[in-house]
Amino acid sequence: MFEARLVQSSILKKVLDAIKELLNEATFDCSDTGIQLQAMDNSHVSLVSLNLRSDGFDKYRCDRNISMGMNLASLAKIMKCASNDDVLTMKAQDNADTVTFVFESANQDKVSDYEMKLMNLDQEHLGIPDTDYACIVKMPSAEFARICRDLAQFGESVVIACTKEGVKFSTSGDIGSANVKLAQNANVDKEEESVTIEMQEPVTLNFACRYLNSFTKATPLSPTVQLSLSHDVPLVVEYKIGDIGFIRYYLAPKIDDEEN
Repeated sequence: MFEARLVQSSILKKVLDAIKELLNEATFDCSDTGIQLQAMDNSHVSLVSLNLRSDGFDKYRCDRNISMGMNLASLAKIMKCASNDDVLTMKAQDNADTVTFVFESANQDKVSDYEMKLMNLDQEHLGIPDTDYACIVKMPSAEFARICRDLAQFGESVVIACTKEGVKFSTSGDIGSANVKLAQNANVDKEEESVTIEMQEPVTLNFACRYLNSFTKATPLSPTVQLSLSHDVPLVVEYKIGDIGFIRYYLAPKIDDEEN
């Protein structure tokens, strides 16, 4: 038997919004430690990794490991039926081919349940190596989303350059070029407004803009975002999900032809 209860169904709604542009379907792997999802996007360029710890749920039970393959468009239709302050419970039997979502209104005078067929998806787990990153940038997630959105109007790729002074996002295209520089600033009163950089060495890397913009769909989950960069390894864009877990996106840098 698997059962997981979230006091705020809005968390799952936001998680879904954060991944459904990149993935059509995905397998939620449930174990006694929590729920994990790992999948390459539809074009096999980026990787999505989601982790929701069991102790972050209001109630959590998983007698044996189960993998639930779900069509995310179908799941989105079900989640649309929930109010943001509904209590959400997910349930599945051990060898079930369906999963049930139960929504209870805050005053408990309305309970609705939706059953969804599960899919068998072939998904291999990719080992993500632990990497010591040359630069780790923490910044407000809304600021990162805005920069990605603004720069996408000028070019198809964004160069992220990280130095001690700060982090610079730049792009160029047919209409011209654009640069946004953020200096390090530690806002003592409001940690979520700080820009901090931990640096071993300067890094300059080039990334496809449209993927960065897809990643920023996770902005509502967290006031801050962490970017981890190193040469020759994928960028990691991480959003914490309250005190329940995180979502990480991995994106390989673009290799510039001019660098030969």
